[in-house]
Amino acid sequence: MRADKPNKGIPMIKKIPLTELKNRMRCFRKQMDLSNPDWEIAVIFSKINLYYFTGTMQDGMLIIPRNEEATLWVRRSYERAVDESLFSSIEPMNSFRDAIGSVSKASKLPDTVYLETEVVPLALYQRFQKYFPFKNVKPVDAQICAIRAVKSEYELSLLREAGRIHQHVLENLVPGMLREGMSEADLSTELFSVLVEKGHHGACRFGMFDTEMILGNVCFGESSIYPTYFNGPGGKFGLCPAAPVLGSRDRKLRKGDLVFVDVGCGVDGYHTDKTTTYMFGSSLPQYAIDIHNKCVDIQNEAASMLKSGNTPSQIYDAIMNRLDKEFLQNFMGFGNRKVKFLGHGVGLLIDETPVIAEGFDEPLQEGMVFALEPKKGIENIGMVGIENTFIVTAEGGDCITGDNPGLIPVY
Repeated sequence: MRADKPNKGIPMIKKIPLTELKNRMRCFRKQMDLSNPDWEIAVIFSKINLYYFTGTMQDGMLIIPRNEEATLWVRRSYERAVDESLFSSIEPMNSFRDAIGSVSKASKLPDTVYLETEVVPLALYQRFQKYFPFKNVKPVDAQICAIRAVKSEYELSLLREAGRIHQHVLENLVPGMLREGMSEADLSTELFSVLVEKGHHGACRFGMFDTEMILGNVCFGESSIYPTYFNGPGGKFGLCPAAPVLGSRDRKLRKGDLVFVDVGCGVDGYHTDKTTTYMFGSSLPQYAIDIHNKCVDIQNEAASMLKSGNTPSQIYDAIMNRLDKEFLQNFMGFGNRKVKFLGHGVGLLIDETPVIAEGFDEPLQEGMVFALEPKKGIENIGMVGIENTFIVTAEGGDCITGDNPGLIPVY
């Protein structure tokens, strides 16, 4: 049951259309029927997936029985969920006991539940199982990732707007922010403020376990190849070992520095990913420029292959097999800290699947969205290369974050 009691005085809320929510649930059920024909019930806990299916990310759970209406049970805040969401069945919940009473009345609890095993903590599941005594747990992560990978026109419209903001800020405004003596932290905070002012939703969300991110990697020179736990080609010093985010307060911008800006931008939950580089005060050595330009060529070649029907693994192999041994040294990382992909899906998370890498053999579909990021570390200079976000089409990748090749001169 849904209680529609608008909360007077709240700002205008842009809600996900009901038709969009219904289509997502329909696609989920179809995917489950294909991959797990015997499924009977799935339960969603993660806030990102709750938002995807219901339009709100309040604390609670979404119960999806195979043959009955799905219900969003909300612990906190039920009132906000009703304000934000057009989902048809939203119920308040003080504890799991409230939900099991309704479910057990409707039907007998099956033996197996499908859960987001990649993100649900064991302790949470144990509390849940106290009232929902399922005998078996099976993962539902791959099925959700598969339907989220193909974006609707509604989702693509948000991604295009994020890309427009991203392009404008990184290509047109960042050059004017750079000044000698500023720190990486200075640039990061100024950049974050401008992105939010222009429409960025203020978060950069990752699926990688226990990953904190405010903005991305904003680095001067060698900072961009400093070791980090983050699963990407670039690095950064960060503020301190306890918070390796934003950038160093101590690394100041000097003439001759490479400036490396790899940040996300999002609108209403949907992210684009973009890397732009700048030459501050003077040009880089020609050999570094040549390496950068080769990375740009690799991006463009990979983008031309982002066609429906091609597979990510084919694209990865086609690119990597044509690169010579010398160039492969420090490509997609630095030293022994290299990643084994050329790009990744983006959407509600910056690091979504599929990935342009070996092992991803399912054909691309129109409406998938990828960030391509060929990059190469250079000792004593930093990380050169590029990253932009592309929509898969029948003709190839459609770039939505701009076409500037980077190494923008600022002097």
